[in-house]
Amino acid sequence: MSSITQQIATELAVGSQQIQAAIALLDDGATVPFIARYRKEATGGLDDTQLRNLAQRLTYLRDLEDRRQVILASIAEQGKLTPELAAAIKSTQAKTELEDLYLPYKPKRRTKGQIAIEAGLEPLAETLFTQPQQQPESLAEQYINAEAGFADSKAVLEGARFILMERFAEDAALLKKVREYLWQQAEIASTVASGKEQEGSKYRDYFVFSEALKKIPSHRALALFRGRNEGILQLKLVADPHQEDAKAPSYCEHIIASHLGWQHQQRAADAWLQQTIQWTWRIKILLHMETELFGAIRERAETDAIQIFANNLKDLLMAAPAGAKVTMGLDPGVRTGVKVAVVDATGKVLATNTVFPFQPQNQVDKSLRTLATLCKQYKVELIAIGNGTHSRETDKLVGDMLKALPELKAHKVIVNEAGASVYSASELAAQEFPDLDVSLRGAVSIARRLQDPLAELVKIEPKSIGVGQYQHDVSQAQLAQSLDAVVEDCVNAVGVDINTASAALLARVAGLSKLVAQNIIAYRDTHGAFEQRQQLLKVPRMGPKAFEQAAGFLRIMGGTQPLDASAVHPEAYPVVERIAQSNNKQVAELIGDSGFLKTLKAADYVDDKFGIPTIIDILRELDKPGRDPRPEFKTASFKEGVDSINDLTPGMTLEGVVSNVAAFGAFVDIGVHQDGLVHVSALSDKFVSDPREVVKAGDIVKVKVLEVDVARKRIGLTMRLTDDLPAPVPAANAGSAGKSAAKTNRKGAPARTSTSPNKPAAANSAMGSAFADAFAKAKK
Repeated sequence: MSSITQQIATELAVGSQQIQAAIALLDDGATVPFIARYRKEATGGLDDTQLRNLAQRLTYLRDLEDRRQVILASIAEQGKLTPELAAAIKSTQAKTELEDLYLPYKPKRRTKGQIAIEAGLEPLAETLFTQPQQQPESLAEQYINAEAGFADSKAVLEGARFILMERFAEDAALLKKVREYLWQQAEIASTVASGKEQEGSKYRDYFVFSEALKKIPSHRALALFRGRNEGILQLKLVADPHQEDAKAPSYCEHIIASHLGWQHQQRAADAWLQQTIQWTWRIKILLHMETELFGAIRERAETDAIQIFANNLKDLLMAAPAGAKVTMGLDPGVRTGVKVAVVDATGKVLATNTVFPFQPQNQVDKSLRTLATLCKQYKVELIAIGNGTHSRETDKLVGDMLKALPELKAHKVIVNEAGASVYSASELAAQEFPDLDVSLRGAVSIARRLQDPLAELVKIEPKSIGVGQYQHDVSQAQLAQSLDAVVEDCVNAVGVDINTASAALLARVAGLSKLVAQNIIAYRDTHGAFEQRQQLLKVPRMGPKAFEQAAGFLRIMGGTQPLDASAVHPEAYPVVERIAQSNNKQVAELIGDSGFLKTLKAADYVDDKFGIPTIIDILRELDKPGRDPRPEFKTASFKEGVDSINDLTPGMTLEGVVSNVAAFGAFVDIGVHQDGLVHVSALSDKFVSDPREVVKAGDIVKVKVLEVDVARKRIGLTMRLTDDLPAPVPAANAGSAGKSAAKTNRKGAPARTSTSPNKPAAANSAMGSAFADAFAKAKK
């Protein structure tokens, strides 16, 4: 068994046999959803999250192993690979430590130390280090070499110093000690660049700021790095933040001296060696560590931000579907009008139009007549209203119509339209609606995402849905990989109706490529609806492997094989037939017969291929075939008369929908075109370390308005409805509140925020505070 398998097993706290089996399946081309659902016996029931983590670590460790072999070969080629060095290289499990070990042997440009070695100064450096009682200046005179650029003793000693500095700075064990100290004690500090105060006002809470490396949360770390990238902030590593005398030697110099076994004993060369150690720290190691540790916290922050985005995306994709109902989609607009689209229960477009109820046309009566006519003609059951500009006015217009015409019996719902415009202008939308105006495609998307959010949102690039935090500041490749995995897991968890699904949705099914998805659509258009899963094998490019991976996630409703409408995999149909035969029943009779199915024992139907976990899944699926794991559909009720930020007053209690969850709190859509922020400390009366412990995207919540800043479009909310309102900030001081607060808060959370559950949420002012700015930046 490989060391990689054992290490992953230890990290995931599962058996090594489970990991070995999962790796074998992944290497054989199996997808994570397929393994999680249909290979439980092999992996011991590893779920999709564990398998995703396994796949990620497997890639990292294999890359590490490849790099290890390259390094071993390089050092061996130089003739410098000792048994001890080889053992150290083979035992390390971190890329950073591996590169530290390689550092002294890594081919590099000629350095000052190398030039000094070429001039014959290495014996001098060695003598001064091992025999510090020797007089540096007198020894140096013996090594003067004008031709090599060392014309006097001062230059010679400087060359010897660089030899030692480079040797010390390439000592892997020393670097590890320094790194560990800095990670525990150091801080990242920021100051505003000269003359950038006005231009960088949104970063004012970071003009004078510092926080421990190991504690800084992802959103503040990314804010600092963005500020530096924009030329507003200057960052530095503070190695000894608790040291009162800024001129005193760093504790890292003590670490270096202790590691080298040296201490100042007033010997002839001790002063020279002390300065060599000081230079080693300040010139070599400090800069190296600042780059490395800043990279580490950035990587950690990016990982956190990507995970937040992935969690929010999953919540959004798995939001409750309104179901197969005739739906009208309204994409609100002012000058360009309200775009209208009516789709049938399957999402097929029945009619489109544009009405102009607002300025400058003000065609209210005509708009109402048009909407009412469409509702009557097509028996509209749901009206989906995009939550963009003028959504509340559109909502009121529809409400007036429904009140005047109760016979319509339609229900109106505000829908998050994030990404609809991106989809409208996409190549996919052009292929789907070649003859439909771009502006009307958005209304179709809004209607369909109410019917089935998952089926419609898969058509939009995940990054365009807008539920992330600092999404443009993280690795776009890693972000895309993570979000694609989320989409894949969600699609396969729900299942896909092969006779109604779009190519975009089919392409997300385990084992199916975009080409195969398009071939399925083409086959369906040519031969009609699929009647059984086995027909898939007739689709061009659908080989046995792709069929194995995809079949269980594809549904055929009303086909010739009743099991095709369930998540039972075709390979397990013989098991179901055996269950039916042993109980003198037809397969169709088993489906939905809960009382009978509960009397069956999974162990009675185990064979060499299918174990108890799979049999339990089969029985559960027979009980409720094709069950949807998504929650029941519910809607929020926005308060009448509260249509814009100007209608808000502190103290109001409103209902809203969580639109986004970040590390520092949750955004809530309360129907005024500007989401409000509930800071993490205002989510609950109890301490909350992760906002997702309390809320997730799509949740319907009650909030109280704490503060409203119309000029900056900031809304401070709390879910602790008994909290007192904050004291108003005098107008004369409002502009400087954030800056002055930041100056007095160098060690902890951003100015004027509190994560204590015992302090009133009013203290968590959203105005002029760091998290408000972080929020604004996160939304970009």
